[in-house]
Amino acid sequence: MTRVQVIFYSMYGHVYQMAEAVAAGARETPGAEVKLFQVPELVPEEALVKSGAKAARDVFKNIPFAVPEQMAEADAILFGTPTRFGNMCAQMRNFMDRTTKLWLAGALAGKVGSVFVSTATQHGGQETTVTSFHSTLLHHGMVIVGVPYTEARLMNMKEITGGSPYGASTLADVDGSRKPSENELAIARFQGRHVADIARRLFGR
Repeated sequence: MTRVQVIFYSMYGHVYQMAEAVAAGARETPGAEVKLFQVPELVPEEALVKSGAKAARDVFKNIPFAVPEQMAEADAILFGTPTRFGNMCAQMRNFMDRTTKLWLAGALAGKVGSVFVSTATQHGGQETTVTSFHSTLLHHGMVIVGVPYTEARLMNMKEITGGSPYGASTLADVDGSRKPSENELAIARFQGRHVADIARRLFGR
């Protein structure tokens, strides 16, 4: 059994939709056990209500919260985050900053790590968010996996779309009105499947 965790933060649901696609792709790998988690919110509830995020987050309110120590149980972990000025969001940063015990124990060393993101605009830091996230994974000794160009949808020039060799991504628009496209969701499913398959081969399960 290959143990895969998908850990995400989503404010308006875009990253959640991508996380579900990633998880669906991972489940296509024979013998994969896939668990979906979200990271805790830091924004006061009053602010969430005012911004409309509270209603959007109600869609996935039953997804359990991740506990850092649980990551030691996984063979592969895919992290999903919206971009904040070219970096991971504060909620995900806070979660990763709570992994010191895992780091001290080398508990994530050799595990597969991968990242997918969402931005408001076409050039809003999708690649810098993923590659800066990689620094944390490398400090944990994780084996980083992206999306190779064998996934032909990365070459799609017929529409505006996220997705790069660094990882799946989506564009939300500045008002959050744009939802993940089928091309973006397909790349996310590929990423989940690809990461799970590599973990299966690495760990022989």
